[in-house]
Amino acid sequence: MQEIWIALAILGGMGLVFGLVLAVASKVFAVETDPRLEELTEALPGANCGGCGYAGCAAYAEAVLKGQAEIGKCASGGPAAAEKMAKIMGVEPGAFVRRVALVRCAGQHGVDEDGKATGSKMKGYYEGIEDCLAATKVAGRGPLICKFGCLGFGNCTKVCQHDAIHVVDGVAKVDHEKCVGCMMCAEVCPRNLIIPVEYDKRVVIACASKAKGAVTIRGCSAGCVGCGKCEKVCEEGAIHVDQNLAFIDYTKCTSCGKCATVCPKHLITDAGLTAPALEHSAG
Repeated sequence: MQEIWIALAILGGMGLVFGLVLAVASKVFAVETDPRLEELTEALPGANCGGCGYAGCAAYAEAVLKGQAEIGKCASGGPAAAEKMAKIMGVEPGAFVRRVALVRCAGQHGVDEDGKATGSKMKGYYEGIEDCLAATKVAGRGPLICKFGCLGFGNCTKVCQHDAIHVVDGVAKVDHEKCVGCMMCAEVCPRNLIIPVEYDKRVVIACASKAKGAVTIRGCSAGCVGCGKCEKVCEEGAIHVDQNLAFIDYTKCTSCGKCATVCPKHLITDAGLTAPALEHSAG
């Protein structure tokens, strides 16, 4: 019995010694953490959407603390998060530019008054996995004739945490009132159709086709044919055609809307992004 008590005493003594050693070591080798890190992390919404370019909110907060990232890159948090972070860091918040996602496709599946198909044209029917990437692996890069068109299987809708994008008439469409510009939808689009656009820009181009005009027409009645009419009418030099597709330079664009009035396909929409950006599908 005495031997048992001796063994217990030895074990207890060893535990006490090791505990003291660990306690001293934790003090000696402790890594000091800036209390602002926790405050910065709490100022963010915790969506971990990656829209800031970092793995998550904690990673972005740490980058801001180290001076490696600018305040105001959190799309989900918006200006409110930027103001909180600026206050914590003791700086003035910069101007927050709200951006939203734009799907560059107007090829909604529908019919005109004569019953003819409008928008994107199909070369076949896909009955596989309901996934855009999977659909591009079969039938010659998907069921659409246009290799730039929205496939409409909703990869983008599945990753959106804000219920801001839905497939309507076969094409993904963004609700710009709900969209926070995290661009998670763009990350999963196999055709790179989704781009960020400043929220208050009135003029947008809903097409990504770089095919020649005749090829585009065969695949979609609403595709850009690179006619150049928009480029010619723009007095600011804000719009140009490159590789058969019109592009807008928003640093020059004044949102006059003249380009929209001459577009034969009604692709260039002159409307605030608070309204449906893809409301036209020319036949």
